[in-house]
Amino acid sequence: ALPPQSANAYLCQIYNLTLLCTEDYIVEPQSVQFLVQHGFDFNKQYSQGIPYHKGNDKGNENQSQSVRTFFLELIRAKKPLILHNGLIDLVFLYQCFYAHLPDNLSTFTADLSEMFPAGIYDTKYASEFETRFVASYLEYAYKKCKRENCKLKDSSGEHLTVEFCNYPANMSRYIDYRHCSLEEESHNMGGGNKVPVCEKFSAYGWCPKGVKCPQSHNIDLIIDEDDKLWEEKRKKRKHKWKRRKNAEAPAKAFEQESSGKEVEIAQNGEEGPPRKQSCYEPAAATELAEITPDTEDTPLENATDMELVSSDTTRAAEKEKETHSPPSQGGTHRAGFDAFMTGYIMAYVWMLKKGKSTDAGAAPWLPDCHNKLYLSGKSVPLQIVKSLFSKSSKAHSQKMKLAWASG
Repeated sequence: ALPPQSANAYLCQIYNLTLLCTEDYIVEPQSVQFLVQHGFDFNKQYSQGIPYHKGNDKGNENQSQSVRTFFLELIRAKKPLILHNGLIDLVFLYQCFYAHLPDNLSTFTADLSEMFPAGIYDTKYASEFETRFVASYLEYAYKKCKRENCKLKDSSGEHLTVEFCNYPANMSRYIDYRHCSLEEESHNMGGGNKVPVCEKFSAYGWCPKGVKCPQSHNIDLIIDEDDKLWEEKRKKRKHKWKRRKNAEAPAKAFEQESSGKEVEIAQNGEEGPPRKQSCYEPAAATELAEITPDTEDTPLENATDMELVSSDTTRAAEKEKETHSPPSQGGTHRAGFDAFMTGYIMAYVWMLKKGKSTDAGAAPWLPDCHNKLYLSGKSVPLQIVKSLFSKSSKAHSQKMKLAWASG
């Protein structure tokens, strides 16, 4: 919700819906271990989980209080859909709460473009290609945005503020609170015995050794090192540029300045996303098809009135490791918190971009990220559009009629 007194203040409400698939499905032991270590309650899921089935509707389900009815309400709201590394999320949402998946990609993207006319936004794409962070896994992008936002606040600049509801005491057992400080308590601990940062975790947000890794997985320390390295490189580029400028004749000063800027742009990676340590190559985009959503049975979050944030706990392992190696055990992954971080990143990026726009009221509200999904290992996104040569699926057309007939 947007309070009228500030365009950059948000009231954040996050909802966890624990779901249970009524059909047979396969689970991966590593994913189950990951969830248990991060506090997921499987007893609650199997005893109280809201049932759902995959594929097309069975009977007149628009009259029932089901997850499918709720998903149709999200479509009717015509709000932007915000995800992080969201291709698998969209496949899951479509298959489990909407209809059978289309046979080809062009039909799938055509359907999505009509389901969410206000646009689909991927914070992983925004983190790499718009804010140009050197890493883009969820917790890194969130903490980087939060740091930069605090700097803006301290300098009295335009900044983002988030408010939360004051829930009554009788609702306390339904509310899960998570401490969210600017820096982790262990950030400045250790003194002279400083533990070196794990390069694998630093680059991709996961480490094969998990909690047994002797090196640090502290996101704050990782960002400290990245900021320090970036500042050192910036000073070196500036120093080289000054030496070249002083060596040239005054008549060529303007030309030299222009070329100096071009060199800096190239070094900053304008032709593609910024790169960190090449510990492992990111998974190829074709491998995404091998990650099936058969093990997912948990929440869809509705974060703010302006944006809908989707985050699924049971896919946290796949989404954060970025390849098929075991995930890091950072302890921060919960569906609700992941949803909050996703929404915060998008709100921060929107605040930065709309400040540079000449027409802030133009639609879509964030054109540079509108309908662009991050693809692993690719320098171009997947465009969520309906082409002149693609048709919507029959099941989707029927669902859209249902949505507006019963809306």
